[in-house]
Amino acid sequence: MGKLLHLIKLSVGTEDVADLEMWQRDRRYQSADGLPQHVTRMWPKREAEVLDGGSIYWVIKGVVLCRQEVRRLDRVTGSDGIERCAIVLEPELVRVTPVPKRPFQGWRYLPAGEAPPDLTAVRAGEDALPPELSRALAEIGVW
Repeated sequence: MGKLLHLIKLSVGTEDVADLEMWQRDRRYQSADGLPQHVTRMWPKREAEVLDGGSIYWVIKGVVLCRQEVRRLDRVTGSDGIERCAIVLEPELVRVTPVPKRPFQGWRYLPAGEAPPDLTAVRAGEDALPPELSRALAEIGVW
């Protein structure tokens, strides 16, 4: 068993967690077996660590709001003939303690010790705050 490692990625154009969930239900964003996937140019060199229980943490409007467990990595070929990496995910979006995050390109590794904790079941069931409010509360240390 290796050292646990996560990925972190901006969800560009997504308004909130419900919006991310909605677009992942679209067949265009699913693997052949119907699981949500995110296709990216780069293959994680630390694949074994990510596949050892890692998740992808989603940054929505400048705030880390949720995560999904990474199930597997598939090789896919685009219509342009270029081979890419499909990060195949568990369908469940797990809300996490909101943490502000500056914009970046592509995905990045996120060490397990730096990942925001999951919200408790009670907190996860509450109505979600708008990302801007979550970011403001996280910046002043309320979360």
